[in-house]
Amino acid sequence: MEQKTRTDQFRRRRHSSLWDREILVPAIVDSFQKLDPRWQARNPVMFVVEVGSVITTIAYVAGLFQQGSNELFVAQIAIWLWFTVLFANFAEAVAEGRGKAQAASLRRTRSELTARRLKADGTEERVPAPQLRKGDRVVCEANDLIPGDGTVVEGIASVDESAITGESAPVIREAGGDRSAVTAGTRVLSDRVVIEVTANPGETFLDRMIGLVESASRRKTPNEIALNILLAALTIIFMFAVVTLQPFALYAGTSVTITVLIALLVCLIPTTIGALLSAIGIAGIDRLLQRNVVALSGRAVEAAGDVDTLLLDKTGTITFGNRQASEFLPAAGITMDRIVSAAALSSLSDETPEGRSIVALAGRLGGPDGGNGQADGMTFVPFSATTRMSGVDFDPPQDIRTQPPRSPGDGRSIRKGAADSVAQWSGQALPDDVRTTVETIARSGGTPLVVAENRVVLGTIHLKDIVKPGIADRFSELRRMGLRTVMVTGDNRLTAASIAKEAGVDDFLAESTPEDKLDLIKTEQTDGRMVAMTGDGTNDAPALAQADVAVAMNSGTQAAKEAGNLIDLDSDPTKLIEIVEAGKQMLITRGALTTFSIANDVAKYFAIIPAMFVGALPALGALNVMRLANPSSAVLSAVIFNALIIVVLIPLALRGVRYRPIGAAALLRRNLLIYGIGGIIAPFIGIKAIDVVITAVHLA
Repeated sequence: MEQKTRTDQFRRRRHSSLWDREILVPAIVDSFQKLDPRWQARNPVMFVVEVGSVITTIAYVAGLFQQGSNELFVAQIAIWLWFTVLFANFAEAVAEGRGKAQAASLRRTRSELTARRLKADGTEERVPAPQLRKGDRVVCEANDLIPGDGTVVEGIASVDESAITGESAPVIREAGGDRSAVTAGTRVLSDRVVIEVTANPGETFLDRMIGLVESASRRKTPNEIALNILLAALTIIFMFAVVTLQPFALYAGTSVTITVLIALLVCLIPTTIGALLSAIGIAGIDRLLQRNVVALSGRAVEAAGDVDTLLLDKTGTITFGNRQASEFLPAAGITMDRIVSAAALSSLSDETPEGRSIVALAGRLGGPDGGNGQADGMTFVPFSATTRMSGVDFDPPQDIRTQPPRSPGDGRSIRKGAADSVAQWSGQALPDDVRTTVETIARSGGTPLVVAENRVVLGTIHLKDIVKPGIADRFSELRRMGLRTVMVTGDNRLTAASIAKEAGVDDFLAESTPEDKLDLIKTEQTDGRMVAMTGDGTNDAPALAQADVAVAMNSGTQAAKEAGNLIDLDSDPTKLIEIVEAGKQMLITRGALTTFSIANDVAKYFAIIPAMFVGALPALGALNVMRLANPSSAVLSAVIFNALIIVVLIPLALRGVRYRPIGAAALLRRNLLIYGIGGIIAPFIGIKAIDVVITAVHLA
């Protein structure tokens, strides 16, 4: 009950409102702490605003000792400039606060952990979890919390990972294969396992996750750095433009105070996007976290938005992945009993779901079921992604073409696997009837496996898989976004072509090996494309390391997780599509608000300048379309609008601009129409409304 309550709290916190009190109060405090110039120096635009706020404040204090100075006007400008900096800090602090709430929950899952460490003599000793080092072995039984990241090296157990994933359904972790990785803080529900620790204290997945979601150490992505440089350049340009206003004013017979020049500079530089840029990046990582995906770098989220090619495993992503043996099809002259027995024996060492389904089907038909001592005298050949076969050998081998079948132990050699692999092993082409059966199964979308005994082909096993409903529509959306989808499968070309056509992918890679995946990624990248893929096994690690966006399954091996730059806590391969959409949403949000900010600045320029100089140059009155009351009112209204627009846009920056699967050209037109034109119109409406209010209450 306590575990369920903690999980429910975790979920509520992870999906909390933007304005949750637990986030807002610390964010307000952080907003003041971030006034530290060393922090502000990370953001050139807001650093300029803070410097301007300091100078304006000094000007106000100095004006208190001078006669004839307009202290009220200067004080208001100083206050609103400080608010501008604080609102920018607040946006970033709110985005960080959501990650800190997640980190606090994660810290609780690792606190006070103890471990039952195995000593060299096989005895156990209890030690605090922080004392564990890579290579140590620990024992975990029912109700034990797993003390560190590791790999199951002995046994099988049901594990509750809800403290990490938020999902209450237990998962199976067992020695060997690609479902052996466990995470610190998760709980063993049943049985006993021995775990080898794979990370030192401070280097665990939980430690890395806490540091990343807190965002304080988040490094800027390349696009953010480039945009910051652009914003800094625009700031310098506007700074020169504002400085030159004083000579023009003197020439026109008037003068502009330092307060007005600073206010004008702050209004004209891109403060809106400068204030929200960091929050947009942090929120992008947080949106992935809400989908149970941990981004190991901001670069990974950004790259997800720029992806051109998706490499998708057929099994589990495009299809349900639960291919089951549905029937045995013996070759001419071979009895059903013989192929059933051979198929079962060759699958006893095959721990894949397909292999287990073959043993189960054979058991229902009266063949060996793996539980009757059949392992005596056998040498198993486990399934390998390289050979794409499994089997069993007895000594000495027997030629069944000249000798009657013998019982196990008298000598047999059996293989089951992909048609071309078995044909190569047997040293001869498949019989015509078997080849016809293989092609028929493949065309129907099934997977044929061929069984051979002592290099004589016995027949075919029919495995069936089902394409997930709606997956074709998702691929159509990706195509409209300009993404190319490639299905990767170890099946033969006929099967792959049938599934690819039904699913609607753009291309496929059949009979793939780990080397084939790596070569395909390199080829795509050589052609200038960015590639995303998922993986969970050690054999996926090279391809994951090469891909631009590499999503490793949390249930996968340590090698896969170390090679990936994104980790899916739910271990759902279809999540790659959502990750790409989240990355594109972040880029769309950044582009939209940048467009709005620049359009906003241009509009403010034409709104303020005529009102400022209409007294010295009456001809400019024709350009004062908003009919602002006076120069002081124009400047103060613009400064107030400049600060408030940041607050208005914080929810949009954190939630993101709504994502739609449309092409780049259509997206550009939409952004220009909504955020470009909107950025031009908003200042005219907002500044005029503020001008009316402050004039009515005699603030300017």
